[in-house]
Amino acid sequence: MLLRWNEPDEVVVSLPPFPEKEAERMGHGALVGSGRERVVVIDTGPDFREQALRAGVRRIDAVLYTHAHADHILGLDDLRPLSFIAFREGGPIPLYATEDTAKVLRQIYDYTFSPEATYSNRARVQLELLGERTKVHGVEFVRVPVMHGDMEISGFRFGNSAYLTDVSAIPEASFALLEGLEHVVLSALRHKPHPSHATLEQALGWARRIGARHTWLTHIAHELGHEETSRTLPDDVRLAYDGLTIPVSVSL
Repeated sequence: MLLRWNEPDEVVVSLPPFPEKEAERMGHGALVGSGRERVVVIDTGPDFREQALRAGVRRIDAVLYTHAHADHILGLDDLRPLSFIAFREGGPIPLYATEDTAKVLRQIYDYTFSPEATYSNRARVQLELLGERTKVHGVEFVRVPVMHGDMEISGFRFGNSAYLTDVSAIPEASFALLEGLEHVVLSALRHKPHPSHATLEQALGWARRIGARHTWLTHIAHELGHEETSRTLPDDVRLAYDGLTIPVSVSL
């Protein structure tokens, strides 16, 4: 998910681009405004490079990680050219992650994070501990704990919107962090139960309880045909798609 905004104006968010029907399903979104551009990415999956090129990304101010599974971290190395720009402007790109996620990133990207690393063209990035609240150039990201099977992972709320992917359960305490939303992005894998992902029916139940004005479903398996599924959804629920752009309100 990619978020882009411009200082000091109102922020806009865009979410995963798809073609019209179902075809490829990749996860990213963006915040947009006027003034100096700021860009935050939530997760760097294996197709991050293609997504960034398609979205015309020319800078990254920070990355926030939900968890350390392969489909959320294996594009980290493609931050390299963007990190060189950031480093020249003022320093490495901060990567916000829980300690568990950071441990995996250090293992997989030893050539980037090891104090003994000698690779001169390694990404200019720096791991930072993800707190309950993280501010990036005036925009606050609130960590929303959710379950992914037996593992607690991170969702995020920013302003009147929230992004929750790879969810199999939402702890009771986390619902309090999701009150008063205009937009919520929820994962909904398929109809058949899965040990670590929500079914469409579970996601629709959470959407009703959260009560956001708009719910966007993502992390969808190919068992859910785009047009067929869309016809069955309530008016306030839609399948997210590549290129979707949503205006949101945040405090700057």
